[in-house]
Amino acid sequence: MDTQLKNAIKNTNLPILDIADECLKHLKRQNTLIVNAPPGAGKSTILPLIFMDEQWLEGKKIIVLEPRRLAAKTIAKRMSDLLNSELGKEVGYRIRFETKVSSETKIEVVTEGILTRMLQSDNALEDIGLIFFDEFHERSLHADLALALCRETQNLIRSDLRMIIMSATLDSPALEKLLNSKSVKSEGRQFPVDVFYGENSDIRLLPELTANIVIKAVKEQSGDILVFLPGEAEIKRTEAILFKKLPQIKIHALYGRLPFNRQYAAIMPDANNKRKIVLATPIAETSLTIEGISCVVDSGYCREPKFDPRSGLTRLETVLISKDSADQRAGRAGRLEAGVCYRMWTTATHMRMKDHRNPEILEADLTSLCLEVAKWGNPDITSMCWLDKPQKAHIIQAQNTLDLIDATTDGKITEHGKEIQKLPCHPRIAHMLLMAEEEDLLPLATDIAAILEEKDPLSAEEGININLRVKALREYRKEKGKLKRFQRIEQVAASYRKLFNIEAENGSFNEYDSGIILVFTYPERIAHSRPGNNAQFKMANGHLAMASHQDDMAFEQWLAIAQVQEREKIGKIFLAAPLNPRDLAPFVKDYEHIEWNTKKGGLICDKEIRIGNIVLQKIALPNPDTEKVQNCILKAIAKEGEVLLNFDKQFTQLQNRILSMKQWFPEQNWPAMQNQDLLQNASTWILPYIDDIRKPEDLKDLDLSKIIYHALDFNLQSDLQKFAPEHIQVPSGSKIKLEYQKDGKAPILAVRIQELFGLEETPSINNGKIKILIHLLSPGFRPIQITNDLKSFWANTYFEVRKELRIKYAKHYWPENPLEAEATNKCKRKK
Repeated sequence: MDTQLKNAIKNTNLPILDIADECLKHLKRQNTLIVNAPPGAGKSTILPLIFMDEQWLEGKKIIVLEPRRLAAKTIAKRMSDLLNSELGKEVGYRIRFETKVSSETKIEVVTEGILTRMLQSDNALEDIGLIFFDEFHERSLHADLALALCRETQNLIRSDLRMIIMSATLDSPALEKLLNSKSVKSEGRQFPVDVFYGENSDIRLLPELTANIVIKAVKEQSGDILVFLPGEAEIKRTEAILFKKLPQIKIHALYGRLPFNRQYAAIMPDANNKRKIVLATPIAETSLTIEGISCVVDSGYCREPKFDPRSGLTRLETVLISKDSADQRAGRAGRLEAGVCYRMWTTATHMRMKDHRNPEILEADLTSLCLEVAKWGNPDITSMCWLDKPQKAHIIQAQNTLDLIDATTDGKITEHGKEIQKLPCHPRIAHMLLMAEEEDLLPLATDIAAILEEKDPLSAEEGININLRVKALREYRKEKGKLKRFQRIEQVAASYRKLFNIEAENGSFNEYDSGIILVFTYPERIAHSRPGNNAQFKMANGHLAMASHQDDMAFEQWLAIAQVQEREKIGKIFLAAPLNPRDLAPFVKDYEHIEWNTKKGGLICDKEIRIGNIVLQKIALPNPDTEKVQNCILKAIAKEGEVLLNFDKQFTQLQNRILSMKQWFPEQNWPAMQNQDLLQNASTWILPYIDDIRKPEDLKDLDLSKIIYHALDFNLQSDLQKFAPEHIQVPSGSKIKLEYQKDGKAPILAVRIQELFGLEETPSINNGKIKILIHLLSPGFRPIQITNDLKSFWANTYFEVRKELRIKYAKHYWPENPLEAEATNKCKRKK
């Protein structure tokens, strides 16, 4: 490092210098380091410069990974200034659609997706020696993915590749364990910040309430004010209020969609030294030092994407921030001097806030991540180095999406998928552009891609038709930029045109072509109007969506839906295009629809002509596939068998006999006989009897006891009859059924007392091991006595019972000595 740079770094007097030597020593010994430093410590700009000329780099580059474009460009410029070098020479940057580097570049500041693409093109990163992961606590999806890929490169190919993971508020112990690495902490020189709590804010009145607090802060504090709001809409409403009430103060907006020159103006001192207020989204939480800020007003809200894997829809929710975000925001007031933070919530609410923000990997759409991992060649996503493992349901949803757009097959990337992965956009958009190129619709597709990626330039009152946006965008190009709200959209569209080397088209177009382009993007959102439900549509994925009844598109038969937000049971459509049904022929498929529906009479066998879950026509199947029918009935039995099958007393007794045998002979291979076991394994015993089943009554007619008995092998049948007979013959000659218990206890013999005359010992089963429990009955079949010791009964109890029986059943014969009397199953008159 030359003397001029050393002096420039030393003169910054930034706190990160206190731990610089420790960081240098650590990375000479190991390849990974965690740096914990508060906002304003200088970690993003000073540490990369300090490492720039380390010998172990051997001329390789340093990559600094930043989560946001504004931070990447600003940090690169700051390092270039310290080097007294032109931006793009020794220090450059790469962001989406914009690159400023040269052959002399030693440090590249890149946004997160750029690093992933560098890894995919060269998994060894041969030209790179050190990677900084800045602001890792934000836990963006791209940062987590880049870390996982870099860790595999370290472990498998390049043990000399160094990484430094940097953050202000990070769960360091968990990261230390994951990476088996040490943490170095900078205490920093954060100036004190006085925090004032207020009342909880009504989200519906947030701009008005925020404006009131800002006006209060203007009166009570000096210096510039940074205001955190959840999104662009709240910023614009707050800006309009403050513009009227504080005309003497310069008001800046700061959010991701703003042109860079306006973002840069917001973070730099005012050219006329006027006091300024910056209304910002969470873009201003980290990395950026906004000159002059000594006061922060925090609304306490942010926008978080919530992805539902069941519907495939993502919605932005306005939610309370976490404690670490609140600390980050408050810290902006103390980067340059002592400051003040006004929090628009109570201390009680603060105590209930989450400690850390939710990692994006747990809630986001994982389609891009799964495509990158497929390209990387790892078949098991969950085995990779994740601080938080992605959820299985989200992975499955993403993999289904990739299969839907032909990017993968059986988890492996296709040639088409490789082409998709090369494009700097979501896989859906990439697939749409490639398909549109084949159909000669690329100029229209680049316009639509830009519209989909950016905020809707038209109000909801102007309708959901995307063609209105395309026409307005083309008018903007014709008029050379008079409609400013299309500026960012045209920039993105121009970037796509440059990527494909095509010219813009500003003329008329076939509006149905827009629908086909949207179908390429969202094939599962082809939607058909529901008969009798104006403005309601059924999508190919089976979900319902609705347009406003006042919208012209509400009366279309077919729509291609681009943007739909889940609202209870029916999604609300925000953007769509009409479809010509003739264009849908490639998406029409024939399906055999075989299902069991008890309410509709049982087995339903149709040939369905469908687009996804949209049924266009049904035709009865005269000869359905036997195996499919059987599987359908087996599923119905598994689900509804308790109701569909006839579990009568005869079956229950056979069931109890077998369950008893399982107790008595556990070494034998008796089948599982509980009802749930039988239903779940019905294919092992009922399959030969269901070929002709068509309705619930057919299932009820099945004799389950016979079916189950004959499902047993011969030896088990023989043992069942031998050790657990169904009947027993009594002295009268009658064969009387035994009543078995499922727990293997003694079965019951319910028999009239007169049929046992002459029988001295209690009958037994199971080779004499279990005595039968006899329920002695009167001639009228009423219980008299329960016993398992018949000999004792005759000797001790019979004479008392006889007294009662002689009175009640006087016509019957009640001998004094029952052991010498003749047993009978008829009404034998007394002698």
